[in-house]
Amino acid sequence: MSKKPSQTTHPSNAHHADQWHERVAQVSYRFNREYQRQNFEVPAELQAMPIYQEWLAGILSGRIVSPFWEIAQPQKNQQCLDIGCGVSFLIYPWRDWQALFYGQEVSNFARDTLNSRGSQLNSKLFKGVELGPAHELNYPSSQFDLAIATGFSCYYPLEYWSAVLQQVKRVLKPGGHFVFDVLNSQQPLAEDWAVLETYLGAEVFLESIGEWETTVKATGAKIVAQQSGELFDLYKVRF
Repeated sequence: MSKKPSQTTHPSNAHHADQWHERVAQVSYRFNREYQRQNFEVPAELQAMPIYQEWLAGILSGRIVSPFWEIAQPQKNQQCLDIGCGVSFLIYPWRDWQALFYGQEVSNFARDTLNSRGSQLNSKLFKGVELGPAHELNYPSSQFDLAIATGFSCYYPLEYWSAVLQQVKRVLKPGGHFVFDVLNSQQPLAEDWAVLETYLGAEVFLESIGEWETTVKATGAKIVAQQSGELFDLYKVRF
């Protein structure tokens, strides 16, 4: 299983767009199937692995979730953008935080679910979810106090994340923060989890933490907080 994107000399922007579109579609398909509780066909050797049994029982997500609020809790009346939000507004205490929630998501099922139920929970705080990838944020410049992106950076090459960081930089207000997680390839669970995700339909890139931090700093972002988890490391940055 390849862990690195293929190297191409001076690739064109069109090549990048095509490459990213294919990967975004792959990730979207993988999560649409999970949200709709469709069956995944996996080989017997994977079914025998403890990590698969934990995923099947719904235990794994609780172990590896990145608690972004521990290093950047949304504040009352802040405008917050959750990129790759999934069904965040339904499961995290946004109503307790009293922060304004905006979302962007590649899964149309998650987008539709949130848009149909979010305003029923709190029409004042829930501002809707846009369908689109992280490198094309459908929001005006300098709109948000806080941006969040957890649970999906590992499905894309570092070059893609550079484009995401530039988009986040654009939509954040001056002094705003961006909180995101990256897969720590040195964690004991990382390789088994990468195998699991590949069979579930989305290949994982196992990059080093050093490469991640170099990519982040190259965009002009300053790391102001970091927190390690069982699988993912959380970062809080500002531009």
